[in-house]
Amino acid sequence: MTGICEVIITAADPEWLAAFTRRLIEDRLAACGQQITAIRSLYRWDGAIQDDPEARVALHTRLDLVDRIIERADAEHPYDVPCVLALPILTANPAYIAWVQAETQTP
Repeated sequence: MTGICEVIITAADPEWLAAFTRRLIEDRLAACGQQITAIRSLYRWDGAIQDDPEARVALHTRLDLVDRIIERADAEHPYDVPCVLALPILTANPAYIAWVQAETQTP
C-alpha cells in the first residue's frame, strides 16, 4: 500500500464543491482535487428514483486524513448525506506519492 488514497465527493453546485476543495487544500487535508463539473447521478432518495446533475471531485490525500475530510463534509456539505468515498491507491509513481505526502499534513 502507498499510504495515499483518492477521495470522491459529489455535490449539486460545482462552485460550492470547488470552494470546499480549495479549503481542504489550504488546510493541507488534500494535496489536490480534480473536478468534473458535469455528471449525472441516479439514486433512490425518500422512496423515489432521483436523476440529478452533480459535480464530482477526486481528492488525493493521505489515507489517515480521510476521517477528517469526512468530518468536514458532514459539517459543511449542503446534503443531509454527502457522498464521500475513499479508494485506496495500491501503487503509483513514487515521486507522486512523495508529493501528496509532502503537501498534506501529518495527522
